[in-house]
Amino acid sequence: MKSFLIICLAILTFTPGIFGQTEEGETYEFNTNPKPIDGILNPAKLNSKPILKYAPIRETDVLWEKRIWREIDTREKMNLTFRYPERPFFSILKEGIESGHIVAYSPEDDKFSTPLQNDELNTQFYRKDTIAVMDPLNPDLQSMQVVESEIDAQDVVRYRVKEVWFFDSQLSTMRKMILGIAPIFEEFDEDGNFLFERPLFWIYYPHCRQYLANFTVFNQWNDKAVMTWEDLFEMRFFASYITKQSNIHDRRLQDYLSGRDLLLESEKIKMEIFNFEHDLWSY
Repeated sequence: MKSFLIICLAILTFTPGIFGQTEEGETYEFNTNPKPIDGILNPAKLNSKPILKYAPIRETDVLWEKRIWREIDTREKMNLTFRYPERPFFSILKEGIESGHIVAYSPEDDKFSTPLQNDELNTQFYRKDTIAVMDPLNPDLQSMQVVESEIDAQDVVRYRVKEVWFFDSQLSTMRKMILGIAPIFEEFDEDGNFLFERPLFWIYYPHCRQYLANFTVFNQWNDKAVMTWEDLFEMRFFASYITKQSNIHDRRLQDYLSGRDLLLESEKIKMEIFNFEHDLWSY
């Protein structure tokens, strides 16, 4: 028994990677713990997660089609994930454009035919302001200087979404597909008064699905339920309201309506789409 204890002590003392010995003869333990993780389980490897391809669509199966524009207000409770301070949605889009994974199109081109060049992107990501600079040697002497500042992701409060609704006769159901997304930036004057709003750029969503599938969305109800941005848009896990439908004058609802009438017209368009599919069936 005594010899067995001596052998065990020798193994613990001279086994590499577990214990060591200093010059003074003091024994210490090496740090063999794995890399720390933020939680109780290793995070899922989202980079290898494949996206589900859309079901094939034949031209002869599309009996009806309507283009719809809607807006997502990130200040609504359901849309607060777009403003998550650690990783806002606008920052993800910006990183994708700068890395070349996403192609940005002109803010006036929601048909995705005019890609933005690098110098044009800088005008969308940065804004120029004119400030007065005081001369430290002569306080009465001031000069105007143009400074360039990066657009804060928290200043992008709304996103414009273009989608198409169509009836597939092969599946006998109404289907929808998101075509593009555009962040909306609001301009204010020095006194904080609203001036105007403008889209910064458009992205073609079907080409960005795999990129968006690499980033998780903050789930305010369950941290364990991992959901990506591609999942959010495909499951339509957001609140929005319709601002335009395809029309002969190419007008938005706010061009001829406002306030309560605008919201009622938005709901009317949504119900017309629902009723169109409902009327195709007979009971």
